[in-house]
This record gives sequence, structure tokens and C-alpha cells, in this order.
Amino acid sequence: MYSLDFLVLGAGGLTLGDALYQVCIFLLLLFILRKLAWDKLIGFMKQREEYVANEISSAETSNQEAKALVEEQRSLLKEARTEAQTLIEGAKKIAEDQKADIIRAAQEESVRLKEAARKEIIQEKEQAVVALREQVASLSVLIASKVIEKELNEQDQQKLIDDYVKQVGEVR
Repeated sequence: MYSLDFLVLGAGGLTLGDALYQVCIFLLLLFILRKLAWDKLIGFMKQREEYVANEISSAETSNQEAKALVEEQRSLLKEARTEAQTLIEGAKKIAEDQKADIIRAAQEESVRLKEAARKEIIQEKEQAVVALREQVASLSVLIASKVIEKELNEQDQQKLIDDYVKQVGEVR
């Protein structure tokens, strides 16, 4: 008979019969696995696929929401900066208005003080004029009485006036 030595595969001594036996066992196990666990395994793989797809979708949604929030925050920040700039400009305007009011009030006070000083000067001048008139009147009476006592020549009269003016100057 024919020897199947040529069917020996490799140095380990694996024969064609052993190989066919192992293939049959493998196919039998594959058939049993398909009947008993294949549907569960496929179901598990589909669940895992759906879970991963949902996670990816959720991540993309979260990413979009984060981008939207970033844009909203940028918008709010820009709005806050604009509002802050408006407030600063308003404060500057108020400060300028207050400065103008203070300057105007100081100028009005200056004008009022000048006017009060002018009125006081006028009043003192009038008082001085009144006093001078009284002194002139009393001097005139004095001169008239001295003239009556003695008749004065022009030099004596000038001397009498100078003396009186000197007396008035000393009184002040």
C-alpha cells in the first residue's frame, strides 16, 4: 500500500489526518459557537458600536456647546468692555462738567468779591469825602474866624491852609 509519509507536514510529525480532524473540530466549535453565542456576541458588538457612536455624538455636541459658550462669553466680554468704556467716558464727562462748574463758581465768587471790594472802596471814599467836607467846613470856619481876628495876606492865608492840611494828614 501506499504510505502517507509524503503527507507529513513539518518536523513535528503532523499528518493530514490530524489536520483534517482539527479542522472538523474547529468547524464543529464554530457551529456550536454560532448557535449558542454568535447572536449574543454580535449584539454585544452592536451595543458597543452604538455606545461608541453615542459617545462620539455626545462629545461633538459638547464640543459645539463649548464653542457656543466660548462665543457667548466673548460676546459678553466685548459687551462688558463697551459698557466699561461708556462708563469711563461718562465719568470723564461728569468730571469735566464738575470742573467747569467749579471754575464758573470760582469766577463768580471772584466777580462778587471784586464787586464787594469796589463797593467798599466807594463807601470808604464817600466817607472820606464826607469827613474831608466836614474838615473843610470846620477849616473854613476856623479860617474865617482867624480872618476875622486879623486880616490875612495871601502868604498868611497859604500858610494857614498848609498848616490845616498838615493837621488833617496827622489825624489820618
